[in-house]
Amino acid sequence: MKSNLICLVAFVLFASFNNQPKTIKPGEIWPDNNGVLINAHGGGILFHEGKYYWFGEHKIEGKKGNQAWVGVHCYSSKNLTDWKDEGIALEVVKNNPESEITEGCVLERPKVIYNQKTGKFVMWFHLELKDQGYNAAKTGVAVSDKVTGPYTFLNAVNPNAGIWPLDYPDELKSKSFSDTLKGWSDEWKKAVKDGMFVHRDFKKGQMARDMTLFVDEDGTAYHIHASEENLTLHISELNDKYTGFTGKYIRVLPTGHNEAPAIFKHNGKYYMITSGCTGWDPNAARLLVSDSVMGNWEYIENPCFGDDKELTFHSQSTYILPVEGKKNAFIFMADRWKPENAIDGRYIWLPVKFNENGIPYLEWMDEWDPGIFDKM
Repeated sequence: MKSNLICLVAFVLFASFNNQPKTIKPGEIWPDNNGVLINAHGGGILFHEGKYYWFGEHKIEGKKGNQAWVGVHCYSSKNLTDWKDEGIALEVVKNNPESEITEGCVLERPKVIYNQKTGKFVMWFHLELKDQGYNAAKTGVAVSDKVTGPYTFLNAVNPNAGIWPLDYPDELKSKSFSDTLKGWSDEWKKAVKDGMFVHRDFKKGQMARDMTLFVDEDGTAYHIHASEENLTLHISELNDKYTGFTGKYIRVLPTGHNEAPAIFKHNGKYYMITSGCTGWDPNAARLLVSDSVMGNWEYIENPCFGDDKELTFHSQSTYILPVEGKKNAFIFMADRWKPENAIDGRYIWLPVKFNENGIPYLEWMDEWDPGIFDKM
C-alpha cells in the first residue's frame, strides 16, 4: 500500500511537471526533440491538421554555411515550444553543377503554403545560382504531396517577364532612362520611382530576393519579394496552383529600400513588417499598412519599443505566424544572423501586441509562453 502511494505521488508530480507551460526564450539556444539545435533559419511556419510545421534554411558551421549544402529543414510541433525533427524537406542536388539548386547555391527564406484545390504543398524560396553572388535574384518553387516532403523542385524564375506592374502609367512605358545618373541623387531617385529597374529587367523578369508568402481569406496567394536592387518591394499574385505567377503585381514604396517582408491581416487591415538593407547587420524595422494586399501601402513607424528598438532587438524579420485558434494572436519571427558561423544564428520570437488604436507593436521579452495570448 505504501509502495503504491509513493508511485501515485511520483506520477502526479511527474505529470504536473510535464504539464507546466513551456517557454520561448528569444535569442537562446533552442533544441529539438533530439537535443540538437533547431536548424531552420529565415523560415516560415504552416499550420496543417493540428500541427505547426517550421521550414527553414539548414546551415552548417562557418562562413561556408551561408550557402546551401543540405537544403530546407522541417520541424513539427503541437505547442510551438517543443519541436520534432522531421528531416530535410527539400534537398539541394549533389554532384550536378547543372542544377539550379546544386549544393553551394544560395537558398534562402523558404515558405510553404497548402493548396486546398490541388492538395499539394507548395514551397517558394529566394534562389541565387552557385558562384554568381546575388546577381540571379530568382525565386524557386517546389511541391510535395506530403507536408514534410520530400519536395520536388520545379523551376526558378525572375517573376513577371514582359509584364508591366498594375496601374503603371502608359506614358512611362515608353520612357528612356540615362545610365549615367549618380546613385541617390534626386534625378536617380525619381528615375527609380518612375521604373528605371522595371524597364531594365522587363524582358527577363524582375528581381526577387528576400521573400515571403501570404494566402488571403479567399484563397488567393501572394508572393512578396524585394526587387529592383532591393529598392522596391513587389507583391505578385500567384496562380490557382500556387506554382507560378498570374502577371498581376504591384510596386511598394519605390526607393524605400525594404527587405525581409513579413505580412499578416488584423481587423480588416493588412500589415507588413520589413527591414532596411544593411547586409547581415540589423537595423530598425518598418511597419507598413494597407487596406488590401494589392493596395496602397503606407509606412507607419518602427513597430519596436524599448531598448535596442533601433536594431529590431538585433534581428531581422522573416515571418509573422497567426496562432491557431486564438483571436488577434500573432508571433513575430526573426533571425539574429551570425554570418561568421552561420549555424549559430538564433531565433527571435516575440508576441505581437496592439495599442489602443489597434496598431501592432513589439516589445522585448526575455522569456514567454504561448499562454500569453489568453491574457491579451
